[in-house]
Amino acid sequence: MTYVYPVVSRRAGGVSVGINLNPNNACNWRCIYCQVPDLKRGGPPPIDLNRLANELRDLLNWLYVGDYLDRHVPPEARRVVDIAFSGNGEPTSAAEFPQAVELVGRVLDELVLPAPPRLRLITNGSLLDRAAVRHGIALLGQRDGEVWFKVDAAGATAMRRINGVGYQPATVLRRLETCGKLCPTWVQTCVFALDGQAPDEAAQGAFVELIGMAAGHLAGVHLYGLARPSMQPEAARLKALPQNWLENLARRIDKETGLTVRVSP
Repeated sequence: MTYVYPVVSRRAGGVSVGINLNPNNACNWRCIYCQVPDLKRGGPPPIDLNRLANELRDLLNWLYVGDYLDRHVPPEARRVVDIAFSGNGEPTSAAEFPQAVELVGRVLDELVLPAPPRLRLITNGSLLDRAAVRHGIALLGQRDGEVWFKVDAAGATAMRRINGVGYQPATVLRRLETCGKLCPTWVQTCVFALDGQAPDEAAQGAFVELIGMAAGHLAGVHLYGLARPSMQPEAARLKALPQNWLENLARRIDKETGLTVRVSP
């Protein structure tokens, strides 16, 4: 398949049906922990929406009617939890993003599935200033969907080191608030040691402060670690942090912002 794929998601808690709108492995960011091989900077090619719809129908039939779950998925994860716009780059960079959201909704309505999966967008949030992107996110909100919005660090220098781009906190805050008004939004944050050093007190404090300013527009925070190896040149410089380190940060976020925090080491 070109656009649709199944994956067992530890954070979602079951089988996630991925919608990959970046089949050319191109992204407008370059995160040093990214698992996409041959990642390049750029945007996606035109999306064949008819093909996307046919692939989604086929995969949902295999999952709900066929024996795919029994054959390929561990017993504890044999449930379809979401359809996630994710994949090998920033999904909102596709010009067809809002049309793709509408299409997925139509396919779900057409199939009338028992316990239909939730729609999710996994995004770096960098294109929230585009009207078409906001429209697509609003469509997700109308279908009781969710956005998982990447914030790995606060401050242009820290972001540039991790994500290959640098925005001022005010810009990230504005986009977070805009997103949260359109659709329930979780911050998703990858935490790891770089060159043997975990994020220091200043980095943690800046991050918690930024999230706290947006807290009124957020559903919560996902903290996650390096469960899969990076495919980027910096891979050897990265190391997973102990679970208790992530849990200590989670308790701090909860205490200082009041937000729900979920940890996936």
